[in-house]
Amino acid sequence: MSDAIKHECGIALLRLKKPLEYYVDKYGTAFYGLNKLYLLMEKQHNRGQDGAGVANIKFDMKPGERYISRLRSIDPKPLQDIFDHINSRFKEIESVQPEKLKDVEFLKRNAGFTGELFLGHLRYGTFGKNSVESCHPFLRQNNWMTRNLVVAGNFNLTNVDELFDVLLNIGQHPKEKSDTVTVMEKIGHFLDVENEELFQQYHAQGYNNKEISAKIADNLNIPNILKRASEDWDGGYAMAGLLGHGDAFVLRDPSGIRPAFWFEDDEVCVVTSERPVLQTAFNLKREQIQELKPGHALIIKKNGKVSEQLINEPKTLKSCSFERIYFSRGNDYDIYNERKELGKRLVPQILKSIDFDIDNAVFSFIPNTAEMSFYGVMKGMEKHLNEEKKQAILALGDSITEKELSDILARRARFEKIAIKDAKLRTFITQDDSRDDMVAHVYDITYGTVNRGVDNLVVIDDSIVRGTTLKQSILRILDRLDPKKIVVVSSAPQIRFPDCYGIDMAKMKDFIAFEAAIELLKQSNRAYIIDEVYRKCKEQEFLPKEQIKNYVKDIYAPFTAEDVSQKIAELLKPVNIKAEVEIVYQTVENLHASCPNHTGDWYFTGDYPTPGGNKVVNKAFINYIEGNLDRAY
Repeated sequence: MSDAIKHECGIALLRLKKPLEYYVDKYGTAFYGLNKLYLLMEKQHNRGQDGAGVANIKFDMKPGERYISRLRSIDPKPLQDIFDHINSRFKEIESVQPEKLKDVEFLKRNAGFTGELFLGHLRYGTFGKNSVESCHPFLRQNNWMTRNLVVAGNFNLTNVDELFDVLLNIGQHPKEKSDTVTVMEKIGHFLDVENEELFQQYHAQGYNNKEISAKIADNLNIPNILKRASEDWDGGYAMAGLLGHGDAFVLRDPSGIRPAFWFEDDEVCVVTSERPVLQTAFNLKREQIQELKPGHALIIKKNGKVSEQLINEPKTLKSCSFERIYFSRGNDYDIYNERKELGKRLVPQILKSIDFDIDNAVFSFIPNTAEMSFYGVMKGMEKHLNEEKKQAILALGDSITEKELSDILARRARFEKIAIKDAKLRTFITQDDSRDDMVAHVYDITYGTVNRGVDNLVVIDDSIVRGTTLKQSILRILDRLDPKKIVVVSSAPQIRFPDCYGIDMAKMKDFIAFEAAIELLKQSNRAYIIDEVYRKCKEQEFLPKEQIKNYVKDIYAPFTAEDVSQKIAELLKPVNIKAEVEIVYQTVENLHASCPNHTGDWYFTGDYPTPGGNKVVNKAFINYIEGNLDRAY
């Protein structure tokens, strides 16, 4: 994605199911769990570079001994910062008593992060200051072990105001109004309720307080807690939590918006946001890994029992399609093939844009994450050319000469590495008057790859959101090669609507497709539609979210996708570049055909999977009209 979009978060939960001595004996280290956690997080670094955090719980510690460790960082290299800090304690021990590094009991008493239960989080901040207090995991402390709660998640809720009021009505006084704090306190409240109910039950049966604590730890009903806490959540989430005594859970939203995958054997139970991470870290086949079902929670009890249990009734599956297009790492078996299919299905549109003149076309991709879709384009072009070659050979029949046959077979689509990103230059750019000129040099080009004034240059991108990078740098850079025409091809459809489930796309003005539609309405004397949509949005502004309709769709209704694409090309074409510019977008139909199991397409269609989505999109439009720069949720 040439536009920088912050998105998603990554989670990694790891439970060691054997005594720690087992890992020392088998793997030669007491840090097996910590090492695996680092690997799980590093392999998901693509999901969050604003900050990171880890937490660990030690089992069966004596009263007065610390059993929860947590560390968070917003260092420019947060993962390295966290694990350097953790390892510094082990280096101290090694310098004095190296033999103690395999002494499990000593380590548990004298060093943090040496327990059995781990939770890691990688953060992309969608809004607000990037302070360490904003980093997960969050910790809710209590002197009762079973009331301690650690939470980290990949999520965003649309109805924080409603949930905040619920907390007030049950007598709480939250420290801030954010979905993270709200989620933490909501789960924490029902954790307290469950503890109190069990306490009263066992007290009535004559157990003493110490016995009651042990009974509560064995019998906490985690599914009941999660059901009561989450029944009115509106949003997308994969929520992970640890309890102080050793239970753990991961809860997924009923529409399956946010991803979660898990694996269990007799040594570990692990949950991550992406499947290939588990395959790499534990040398697994993809069929060994399970996807957490929508509306379900993976419950990991302190005794090691693992179960997947229904919490909220699943809704129509709307798994995020942007995971497939861009967010997740492309080395997942399915995602790799889906991205190639996205590219392959663009070939008819590309051929039309270059008047089917493959001989005078050069194909490339920007940025590197678009490479897999580019492979799909290559495959599609090869298939098309092979058909042309076959027809040419058949047309010549028996009279074909060896030279004619050789010339036909020699035809190839020309695939080149056109642009290379200069990361060091990007970090140097400042906010002064020379910024635009500097931005235009963030990418360098491969000279001599294009026949000047003759070739069409086709460049594949993951998606085009704002179009800022295209206008400020990429199109200017590509024009230096003097192509006849530049065709920028997006493997995603036009992004028309804001996200409200954890991705940094919250304002209407951020979408070049929306800007293009507004311009088209004004140019075609239909600006009254803008006023009508605003009026309709205002009329339902304070209705319950379940009654709200997405009227922003009316902004796009008068125009075809091609109309909007043409206007986008006009808006993004920089002044003084010589080449003709065309923008080609994936169709929604081809997106669904390429990613049939991930139909969450609200960014493109405005069909939100939860009622809160309609409320957010209308609020975003109201904010746009009123010049309000606040987010819509």
